[in-house]
Amino acid sequence: MTRFIHTSDWQLGKPFGKAPDDARIALQEARLDAIGTLAAAARTHGAAFVLVAGDVFDSAEPGDRVFRQALSRMSSAADLRWILLPGNHDPARPDGLWSRLAAEAPQNVVAATEPTPLALLSDFYLLPAPLAFKRTVHDPTAWFDTAETPPGARRLGLAHGSIQDFGVGETATNQIAPDRARRAGLDYLALGDWHSRRQIDARTAYCGTPEPDDFGREASGEALLVELASPGEAPRITPVPIGRYQWITDTWTLSAAADLDAPLAALSAGQDLKHLVARIKLAGLLTLGERVAVRERLEAGLAHEVRWLDLSLTDLFARPTDNDLAEIDAQGVLREAAERLRALAGEPGEQGLRAMAALERLYVEHQRAQRIGAA
Repeated sequence: MTRFIHTSDWQLGKPFGKAPDDARIALQEARLDAIGTLAAAARTHGAAFVLVAGDVFDSAEPGDRVFRQALSRMSSAADLRWILLPGNHDPARPDGLWSRLAAEAPQNVVAATEPTPLALLSDFYLLPAPLAFKRTVHDPTAWFDTAETPPGARRLGLAHGSIQDFGVGETATNQIAPDRARRAGLDYLALGDWHSRRQIDARTAYCGTPEPDDFGREASGEALLVELASPGEAPRITPVPIGRYQWITDTWTLSAAADLDAPLAALSAGQDLKHLVARIKLAGLLTLGERVAVRERLEAGLAHEVRWLDLSLTDLFARPTDNDLAEIDAQGVLREAAERLRALAGEPGEQGLRAMAALERLYVEHQRAQRIGAA
């Protein structure tokens, strides 16, 4: 039995530009930490090597710290052999990232930058399909079919691209034949590019990214343990959890401020909130005071408990009541302004939305001024 770990799309140095600074830094560090988690998984399952099916880095210029951290962490796992493949995010351009990696990598790290058979074990050969450009119109695995390996040798493929045409005609790039494993006599074809785990056939699979990187990704945050027994026998493919963070998307519909209790309790149940990235959309109709209270509760509470809260209140509408306006001012000029804004807020379109936002801001600032005055 030969075992190995199939992983891909580390995209080290990914910027996470929409995240706040503290979340961005934590998410970037988690991608580097995944290297150690992969090494621990390989040891636990008795894997002999780790295949990384492209997009090791998020770009061809990841920066010195990311580059050195990646090599240092793989070097620390010297009992494992790491085989790295250039992908579309980090293609192998002349005198670029991969030339440096090949020159500076420790002995247990192999840069598979040439489309030529690579001996892994005495009877196992790897057929890599490195990308030299971000986009190619030919199948990078086509050469597998005629690749020569010693008689009786086991053949593994390593590639980065899509087995499905997401383009039209000549715009389709990096396409891989869905039956490449059969045509090339491969025991297993390890693919990268899709960020969610997907098995194409008995010998072909995408492993997804080891650390989730976006909302709506199913079956990510994993690697695959691949076990090969007798020649001709289909491999056993087992998902192995790797990711630290969980990314979720949900919509909470509210008709009163108290309706927030149930989804908050459900979110906290059985989850480590500090390792949660949540996109929450609120919907419904509340009084102005309730809408403000709900927003403040989430921004002052949940937002500081999770790693990153991406909160949308676009579909949570406010119906200002007389009591709401009385909270702003019983009679004075502020009350007149509030009444005018309430009338404008009933108008359709952008003007109504701006008036409601201004009314809510007036409400919040007046409440804040009262609290300061009372202190």
